[in-house]
Amino acid sequence: MQSIHSKTLQDLEFPTVLEQVAARCNTELGKEAAAEIKPLKDKKVLLDVLGQTSEYLASFSNDNRIPNHGFDSINGELKLLKIENTTLEISGFRRIGGICKTVGLHQKFFKKFKEYYPLLFASTEELEVNTEVPISIDNVIDKFGEIRDDASDELRRVRMEINEVRGKINQSFGVALSRCQSLDFLDDIRESVVENRRVLAVKAMHRKKVKGTMMGSSKTGSIVYIVPETTLNFVRELSNLEFEEKEEVQRILNWLTDTMRPYDYLLKQYQDYLIHVDITAAKAKYASDMNALLPEINEEKELFLRDAYHPLLFLTNKLKKEKTWPQTIQLHKENRIIVISGPNAGGKSITLKTIGLLQVMLQSGLLIPVHERSTVCLFDKILTDIGDNQSIENHLSTYSYRLKNMNQFLKRCNDKTLFLIDEFGTGSDPELGGALAEAFLEVFYEREAYGVITTHYANLKALADELPHATNANMLFNSKTLEPTFQLILGEAGSSFTFEVAQKNGIPYSLINKAKKKIERGKVRFDATIAKLQKERSKMVQTGSRLQDEETKARDEAERLEKLNAKIKSKLESYQELYDHNQRMIQLGDKINTAAEHYFVDNKKRPLISELLRIVETENSKRRKTTAKQAKAKQAQKKQVAQELEKKIVKVRQEKKVEKKKAIQKEKNKPRPVFKVGDRVRLQDGKAVGTIDTLEKNKAAVNYGMFMTNVSVDQLELVEAKK
Repeated sequence: MQSIHSKTLQDLEFPTVLEQVAARCNTELGKEAAAEIKPLKDKKVLLDVLGQTSEYLASFSNDNRIPNHGFDSINGELKLLKIENTTLEISGFRRIGGICKTVGLHQKFFKKFKEYYPLLFASTEELEVNTEVPISIDNVIDKFGEIRDDASDELRRVRMEINEVRGKINQSFGVALSRCQSLDFLDDIRESVVENRRVLAVKAMHRKKVKGTMMGSSKTGSIVYIVPETTLNFVRELSNLEFEEKEEVQRILNWLTDTMRPYDYLLKQYQDYLIHVDITAAKAKYASDMNALLPEINEEKELFLRDAYHPLLFLTNKLKKEKTWPQTIQLHKENRIIVISGPNAGGKSITLKTIGLLQVMLQSGLLIPVHERSTVCLFDKILTDIGDNQSIENHLSTYSYRLKNMNQFLKRCNDKTLFLIDEFGTGSDPELGGALAEAFLEVFYEREAYGVITTHYANLKALADELPHATNANMLFNSKTLEPTFQLILGEAGSSFTFEVAQKNGIPYSLINKAKKKIERGKVRFDATIAKLQKERSKMVQTGSRLQDEETKARDEAERLEKLNAKIKSKLESYQELYDHNQRMIQLGDKINTAAEHYFVDNKKRPLISELLRIVETENSKRRKTTAKQAKAKQAQKKQVAQELEKKIVKVRQEKKVEKKKAIQKEKNKPRPVFKVGDRVRLQDGKAVGTIDTLEKNKAAVNYGMFMTNVSVDQLELVEAKK
């Protein structure tokens, strides 16, 4: 693929998109790199970048979150490593170690989850694994940024001696302090620190009595600061050891720097990788904010953007909590060019910019806010002519500039080009400009270029209607309110609603009629016909929407009636079964009653038992013995019903608990009444009503007539305040 001109990117406001992506980067180098994103020429690289961004976006919604990629720049350290005999600072080593560890963490993570993130895993696989650099740094520098005592044997020896000498200094200083204190030579503060040394705070009148080196005095001159003579020798020894320590530390840092030098190329790769991850993460965050995704990329030269949003407009409206209208547009071999017409402020330019910006974003490795069933193709060139491009520096008028731009279009336009032209043909005489624009459009059509243009010219609308692989489209406009609906309708040209809009804005009707007489009658009729067609389409859309709503309502009502019918049928079957059972029980009862009457008369047990056995055998012969399978099925059905019932009971209990908690919370939040003597009250969980006789602190004596009780006022509810 070829590169896309910077003017096209400016026309489509692509730099603003990059600013928003850069703002979502974590590192300064990431922000700088994000601002320089350009459309990618290599298709394989583009598909990898898009895939990586899509994988990172998927990590936001699963449990395998990608590790942190933050880092501090090591550009300064990389420059020093290229210069011989230079030494890095400790902070530089810590930054290098941090980058190495972060990359190592990413390599381990993506190796573990390579099935989830195959493309991101591939990007880490290209990096050489190196553990020597971070281990070498950790062996020398601890987590607090200090050189370790065991960084070398010599450093360990020097620091041990330093600790011994410091101990001797503290011991000798303590002896001198005690002696001077006992002689009352010291001020109340006793000691201080001057030039990082402990000194005695000697009263000025006794300074000659204390042997040592004077390090200064207080502002008033009443105190003299003296290093005791007994510690001076140890102080000199400490200075020598500290100098040795400094030299040894420098030698270690020189050695560590030389250890890093062979890996400068690898450190550069590590930093570049983390910059790339930072940009990928920022793209994923940007995609998440505007519900973007990676659509299918086809080879059939088909561009189908379904429910596409303009990213900048979508995010702006999202902040304002306003609705953004999506657009659906399709370009393919049988419909390569779309001519959009309609009134101003109807959304034609936004539709044009949406198509162009989404295409540029996709070819720059960014995900786009479209429906998941959208499909896109890639173009070698994207040419734009949007807005008033009057050039003051080159003394070009708008029309001259546009003609110059059209000349560039003619030179570069081919079957792998997408062109986007706003207000095609404007800037000159309508008749001549329209004719020239028609000629340009025919050339673009012959070269099989894909494109979208907006226009008010009737001849261009007519040409789009005549060409087999071009089509008209219009932005739907409410003819009653004369307000745009921001919906693109393919297959029909749009009226400019010139006179209608003028009338709405208060232009006198007589003046509008006068204007109508000044133009060709055919043009007025043509525009009126288009306007009429748009009105009819608007009515049809409204009717279709209403019918769809009614159909949905009718379907819902039919489903409801069907459920009700099934329920009633089930109840009828249950009632019939119950009726049959009751009738059988009545007949059985009659037979037993007859047998009982016979027994009452003759008092003979044998005939009674015989009759009862006959009745039982008769009933048993009527019963159908259920098979084991049926019994099992019935048992399972009962069990299922019991489980469902149990679930419902649990749900009801949970709902009651929630309601109870809400009620308790509501009760807590309800302002407590201020009780007075004589108020009629009752306990919160009781029914008996009493009168408050006395109030003391937080207790109330409540008189119930038959008895009295002392309770906390928090447990009382006010029934009636004392009048």
